[in-house]
Amino acid sequence: MRRLTSLLCGLVLALTAALQAAPATADSHTPIVFIHGFMGKGNQWDDMRAALVDSGYPEDRLHDFSYDWARSNTTIAGYLDDHVEGVRDQHGADRVHLVTHSMGGLSSRYYIKNLGGTETVDQWISLGGPNNGTDIANLCPSPITPCDEMRHGSAFLSDLNSGDPTPGPVGYTTLRSSCDIVISPTDSTSLPGADNIQVGCVEHISLMWNSQVIDHVIDIVG
Repeated sequence: MRRLTSLLCGLVLALTAALQAAPATADSHTPIVFIHGFMGKGNQWDDMRAALVDSGYPEDRLHDFSYDWARSNTTIAGYLDDHVEGVRDQHGADRVHLVTHSMGGLSSRYYIKNLGGTETVDQWISLGGPNNGTDIANLCPSPITPCDEMRHGSAFLSDLNSGDPTPGPVGYTTLRSSCDIVISPTDSTSLPGADNIQVGCVEHISLMWNSQVIDHVIDIVG
């Protein structure tokens, strides 16, 4: 009996040592940060998040970034910087993917270009982003800073698009639709150096949950 007990104890110790020595299997999925647009909110990404989970993306690697959309895009970019650092620390990840809608593309581009995001962003995706401005911003009251920033030829956009508008080793993708009446002209979303994709007839806000757009995003982030 004593011999059997000793044998069992030895087996337990050996198994424990083997488990401790075995390297942990790291999840290879790059964390994704979703960034909503002007007057938007985080739960607008629910359909895209669900589709990504169905495709095999771990739910805990999908993060919403919510912010005060009345602030300037430079201020929002600073908050995004902090948020990305928190996501990277949480997962021990070198880089994240940014999936953006509308104005969310501007603060994220400012972060990439001016706040070190070229070192932390793998893929940047813009759904209906006013990357070169939009006529509808002229209907927005001037005291709202981001409205001024989204106007064609604004000082903010001129600086953002000066030099290389798609800097660093980041993969840039824009998606636009001819049925998007919020971004005018619709090709304002496109950027030199990006993979500029035109999708079917999709309304502006619906870009966040349209199945064709979601399929493109899934293909890009893997």
